[in-house]
Amino acid sequence: MENTAHIGGLLREWRLSRRLSQLDLALRTDISSRHLSYVENGKSKPSREMIARLTESLAVPLRERNNLFIAGGFAPMYPETSIDTPKLAQMRFAIEAMLAQQEPYPAFLLNRHWDVLMANQAARKLNRFMLGGHDSKHGNMLHQIFDPDDLRPAIDNWEDVAGSLLRHLHNEVAAVPSDTKARQLLDDMLAYPGVPTHWRQRDLATAPAPILTTAFRRDGVQISFFSTITTFGTPRDVTLDELHIEACFPTDDITADFCRRLG
Repeated sequence: MENTAHIGGLLREWRLSRRLSQLDLALRTDISSRHLSYVENGKSKPSREMIARLTESLAVPLRERNNLFIAGGFAPMYPETSIDTPKLAQMRFAIEAMLAQQEPYPAFLLNRHWDVLMANQAARKLNRFMLGGHDSKHGNMLHQIFDPDDLRPAIDNWEDVAGSLLRHLHNEVAAVPSDTKARQLLDDMLAYPGVPTHWRQRDLATAPAPILTTAFRRDGVQISFFSTITTFGTPRDVTLDELHIEACFPTDDITADFCRRLG
């Protein structure tokens, strides 16, 4: 009974995070609202198929789906494979080709917590230039941007960039309530000096800008980029589900020329 109540409570938490009523979710998954109610209050144990249908309708990330299967007494459904293993060799080849294709402009491979897993030569050279010839002390992009001893002083529109990223992080924490690492990352960013107090609350009124521009200034050089994000469609592996490629493009000829000369 305790395990049944636990899985029911977790499913209810996910439903509430998606702002769906029991009736809404029941209609989406072709399950009676009465049965769903019994599952959520622990009176009925969901089958493996039901958990799969509910988590698909709720767009639960694959890592959290595995946790829900385990909570329901079942084996995880989705594998988690390191990007360095032979099994994902073709995917790694594709990622490396995409990063190389972006030269002489920066590109990064990130996981869902903004850890930089791979970067092309342009990204490494740009970071080193903006840091006065040094490498970043952080392997996490958010820490690089928020830390006053890292890239932050070189970002000319820091409040715009940091505020937008923090709104996104707030949304991620709300969307994946079981992600303790994201919650800790949010606390770490808010602990940096100079972070406005109102950033501590999730902003539901301000829509994110369709295009975020990042402007840099260092040693008389002023350049700026906008970014695109590439994700992997219909992944069936936890690792691929959490990866994305961020590619930076110059906003003007001055930036494009600087990147060509830096390369």
